[in-house]
Amino acid sequence: QVQLVESGGGLVQAGGSLRLSCATSGRSRTIYTMAWFRQAPGKEREFVAAVSWVDGKTHYADPVKERFAVSRDNAKRTLYLQMNNLKPEDTAIYYCAADFMAIATMRPNDYDYWGQGTHVTVSS
Repeated sequence: QVQLVESGGGLVQAGGSLRLSCATSGRSRTIYTMAWFRQAPGKEREFVAAVSWVDGKTHYADPVKERFAVSRDNAKRTLYLQMNNLKPEDTAIYYCAADFMAIATMRPNDYDYWGQGTHVTVSS
């Protein structure tokens, strides 16, 4: 089992920045792909960004490219999401996800482990 705990959400004005963290614990294996998803009220959960284990490549959804940056610190077993130039449409619950696959995907169903989520609210 892998436990994921997100932190760093909050209320920010449009144009501001936030940094989300996802701390992992549980299985000693560190070989897993990790991703961020988000879900706005009344909408389906959508992919935001991910880091593939096999090659360390990062992947981003089009709406967040050039504004968000995903990274991981394997020694600390923590995933990060730096969010800059935030927009009101970025308002959502942000979830961290992980799975023991080599290449990241954008499908929520491909990930077996999820955090409880952290709220991000961007005011206009």
